[in-house]
Amino acid sequence: MSAPAAPNPRALPDRLGPALSVFFGHASPQVLTALVAASIAARVWLGGWSLWDLAIPLALVAFWPLQEWLIHVFILHYQPVTLFGREIDFKVPRLHRAHHRDPWQLDLIFIPIHVFAFVPLALGAVVLLGAAQLPLVLTGVAAYFALSLHYEWVHFFIHTRYRPRVGYYQRLARNHLLHHFRNEHYWYGVTMLRADGWLHTAPDPNAVPKSPTCMTLAPQAEA
Repeated sequence: MSAPAAPNPRALPDRLGPALSVFFGHASPQVLTALVAASIAARVWLGGWSLWDLAIPLALVAFWPLQEWLIHVFILHYQPVTLFGREIDFKVPRLHRAHHRDPWQLDLIFIPIHVFAFVPLALGAVVLLGAAQLPLVLTGVAAYFALSLHYEWVHFFIHTRYRPRVGYYQRLARNHLLHHFRNEHYWYGVTMLRADGWLHTAPDPNAVPKSPTCMTLAPQAEA
């Protein structure tokens, strides 16, 4: 069987309408949109609003940059290890390595659909632990899913030809493309960049050598 043709970046959407159409044609945005809508509807139905309903989303926004950094470094960039003669690897980092090899392949951009199989278990645990404050739990759940949907949208448009005219989003695109095409050991943030500053992974691009492994994520020693 012949290998699939390499994606042509010039065929990717370059306007908002086509970009949204392609975006919502993929499973992960569809699932996240449904989760956002369901959690907001449940929260509105419960009522009983307070200032905590504002504080919880703000706390999640404050934590989000660190979460992106930690997931990117320790899960997406996980390198296989050999234990007792057996290679230990996982599907998510394998797909992310494929994403670095083919950054314009849209099917590799999104959260892998199998990850959502863990959502019912995670939701059940969160609801059980916070049953006494269920309205606030749902506020947090809705905010988390909304931030996840925003993450998917930003990561998606960066890997197309569409660019919002908002300066912040253009900065996000430049930052992420440096990670892909300059050096994979820096610029881990996607939708929020503060953690790169905190953890010293946002250097002057001109001071960073081009990595020979940014398109493969292969260990430097094996490059």
